Amino acid sequence: MRSIPVWKIWLILIVTAIGFLYAMPNALSPEVRAKLPGWLPHQTVNLGLDLQGGAQLLLRVEIDKALADFYEGLTDGIRKEFREDNIGYRNLSAQPDRLVLTLRDKSQMDAARKKIKKLDQNLEIKTDDDRITMTLSDQGLKERRDQGMEQSIEIVRRRIDETGTKEPVIARQGSDRIIVQLPGVDDPQRIKDILGKTAKLSFNLVDDEASANSLVAPPGSMRLPMQNDEAQFLSVKQRALITGDMLRDARTGFDQNGQPVVSFAFDGVGARRFADATTQNVGKPFAILLDNKILSAPVIREPITGGSGQISGNFTTQEAN
Repeated sequence: MRSIPVWKIWLILIVTAIGFLYAMPNALSPEVRAKLPGWLPHQTVNLGLDLQGGAQLLLRVEIDKALADFYEGLTDGIRKEFREDNIGYRNLSAQPDRLVLTLRDKSQMDAARKKIKKLDQNLEIKTDDDRITMTLSDQGLKERRDQGMEQSIEIVRRRIDETGTKEPVIARQGSDRIIVQLPGVDDPQRIKDILGKTAKLSFNLVDDEASANSLVAPPGSMRLPMQNDEAQFLSVKQRALITGDMLRDARTGFDQNGQPVVSFAFDGVGARRFADATTQNVGKPFAILLDNKILSAPVIREPITGGSGQISGNFTTQEAN
């Protein structure tokens, strides 16, 4: 009979014991796991939908509505740019998939085209006598759709995180859908209600005349909680400087000191508005709002006229995301 070396027997026993220790928390209740010594494993296996059940949702992102909002927002930029060069126009109209206007003087066509391109390089301009039609190019449409999907996925992730769901799966599916898998969730309707709220991102000035201890915001302002500390409130102006549909890109990174920062870039309309707002409000704080919560309230140090910038502050990498 072939004998097994003693060291192999000990190795098998040790590996078995380690495996038992790591598997044991799965058989214990949360109350018992909390009382285990610190040197013992506490981590449990998070079972997927196929093993523990849960909820799976398929969400559709209203990309077409976001595009319609883009054209609507472009009208303000057109008015301002044309006013600067005294370009006369009439019948300015934002439609779901285009923007149209009629020039009062056809000789100003070249000047009008330059002003429009200044607002957004991805705009295609078609002319018919004195009529101008503006639509996004294929590249511009792709960028807008991709941006809308990325922002929607991030909003879904934020809202799911607030529910405390462990290891959710949130992924893009196709051109306008997001699949959400939530293991262990037994109340999918509550998740639907949370996700069904309309997300609203905006940049608003902080009302620096409001008292920090006041429970009521002054007229024209609103009192909102901080995202990372809902016991702390700030009064911000109700009128938004910039809205989320004017944001072309936003991503997290780190500055030269290794601190988390958020880099952002606006479209043509947003860039002009942000340049005007930061020029007129140097030294004042402005709040970044999402779903009526203040993500951050940095101070405007100098005019930001390039259409892009960077926000730094006392936030963690998770908060920056």
